[in-house]
Amino acid sequence: MLNFTKMNGAGNDFIMVDNRQQTLHLTNAQIARLCDRHRGIGADGLLAVEPSEHGADVRMRYYNADGGEVEMCGNGARCFARFVQKISGGERPALTFETQAGKLSATYEGELVRLAMSNPHSLALNARLPVADTTLDVHFINTGVPHAVVIVEDLENTPIVKWGAALRYHEHFAPKGTNANFMKVLRPNHIAIRTYERGVEDETLACGTGMVACALVHHLLHGASGPVSVDVRGGDTLHIGFTAAGHEFTDVTLTGPADFVFDGQASV
Repeated sequence: MLNFTKMNGAGNDFIMVDNRQQTLHLTNAQIARLCDRHRGIGADGLLAVEPSEHGADVRMRYYNADGGEVEMCGNGARCFARFVQKISGGERPALTFETQAGKLSATYEGELVRLAMSNPHSLALNARLPVADTTLDVHFINTGVPHAVVIVEDLENTPIVKWGAALRYHEHFAPKGTNANFMKVLRPNHIAIRTYERGVEDETLACGTGMVACALVHHLLHGASGPVSVDVRGGDTLHIGFTAAGHEFTDVTLTGPADFVFDGQASV
């Protein structure tokens, strides 16, 4: 039996497991089954707490709903920080943890978590790409994982799954693919987004690294200063801070909720 905690960050939901003793060895198929919303617990991904190998407090491992391990998840990382606080049995002011995207840190602000992100890279603006039955202006930045960003006027009626899947598998982003974000500017320094997530292969209610990608593209194209407020499909508003020097970004932060849902056991 697997002991787990279910959490969500702005509607992006996760299975959290404690593997500090490294006795848990889940296969990709087992993770995918646990994340299945009809036959399992149901989640956008699974996060495991493991011992650090490089001088951090702990190591974070993140698996998408298809069972594949990827570098990073912003909403998951905030939930991870609160989960570590819970299982370590005490109030700690901050946490450092290693990921495939580098060493990150988080500070606790009540039920909110402020996550210090790795520096973005691989910026590419204004690519004109054929997507499904149209042509889109696509911007790209890696904020721990790859993200394409498209600015739209009518966010509600944008075909998120159709265009998102086409971008996710587009030859321009081969071989690893990309997440796809659709962003509407509400007012200066305030945007709304919808995200199609690679590995989930569907729209999710929120995506932390996608919020960061959209906020940084908003700065580059419209001159927005930090913090940028981001409304997500799950109904929450999160805040992205950053320091910009031309097309380079440092001190990138993501602040938002990380909520406990329930504890349970599942057969694997």
